[in-house]
Amino acid sequence: MLWLSPAAADVSRCDCDPARPETLKERNCSLCAEAEKQPPGAEFFLLKDINPRKPNRWLALPRMHLPGAHDLHRMPKAARDRFWRFAVGAAREKFGEEWGIAYNGASVRTQCHLHFHIGRFVRAAETSRFLFVRRVEDIPAPDDSGLWVHPVPGGFHVHVGEQITETALVR
Repeated sequence: MLWLSPAAADVSRCDCDPARPETLKERNCSLCAEAEKQPPGAEFFLLKDINPRKPNRWLALPRMHLPGAHDLHRMPKAARDRFWRFAVGAAREKFGEEWGIAYNGASVRTQCHLHFHIGRFVRAAETSRFLFVRRVEDIPAPDDSGLWVHPVPGGFHVHVGEQITETALVR
């Protein structure tokens, strides 16, 4: 995986096409290339974030490719629910109950392929603007903004309406 800069890239017209491997050589398609390296039966996978500014982060990704910018809301609901269960399970395995998962909004993503950032949650990031959900199946899929999720007793706090969300995670 390539190092991701904080600058936004326009992934709205992503041209990644696994049937045309030359398209996966673009910087913003590097996660699509990683997905293609996974075994065909793997629905989801984890990658260590190799950005030197994020040494404690992981990425959860689906193997499947979605149209355009691979937006979360375009993933079929049943697959999205499985993806959330996979990501939460990985987050708990890595960080116990101190985890957070972040999905950046469309205007700041630098990679086409759908991915969640997983890391230790920064408690000071908590605000009073959140949705409380009991199950991952109730986590919304915004069509333009990002979201970040962390565990609380009895469920999850889901923070929506932001573009840059991974600041809620320890670097």
